Amino acid sequence: MVDAFASCGEDVLLGHPSVVRYPELVEVGSHVAIDAFFYCTTAMRLGDYVHIGPHVSVIGGREALLRMGHFTNIAAGGRIICASDQFQGAGLIGPGPVIPEAYRDQVRCEPVVLEDFVNLGSNCVVLPGCRLSQGTVLGAGSLLPAGTRTRPWTIYVGTPARPVKRREHAHMLRYARKMGYAVELECE
Repeated sequence: MVDAFASCGEDVLLGHPSVVRYPELVEVGSHVAIDAFFYCTTAMRLGDYVHIGPHVSVIGGREALLRMGHFTNIAAGGRIICASDQFQGAGLIGPGPVIPEAYRDQVRCEPVVLEDFVNLGSNCVVLPGCRLSQGTVLGAGSLLPAGTRTRPWTIYVGTPARPVKRREHAHMLRYARKMGYAVELECE
């Protein structure tokens, strides 16, 4: 299936079985491993040295987008929701092919962005419009509410996720530079 991607770097693995509904909307860097049972219904732009664990879902439809920077990771069971009904009673709930557009609920469709060095723990959930700043960690089982922007190099945990600790980053930046990546420290 990687041959069907809009672009694909070197050393890219896609586990089987996996579903990528719109491969023509997917751009993948180099040294990327996507484990089995990956399910994606959005556009995706993945940097280099990206890992997506088993049983990860990225949903939202053709107009939605997940963007992952270099050295990022989504651990097993992660859920990235790039578009979602608002559930406020403005219309019927369900995807476009099932519910005619004129009768649908309002939908929030905003990109989810993981900047460089972001890591998401097992079974975490990220809702539409979230931007995880450089070096953010979202702990296992955490929920990041829609529209959240995290602080750089900070660990977040809980439901809803809240900052609990700063993350050391000097070694990661130094190693990335040695590998040829021109990374700059993002500050608050």
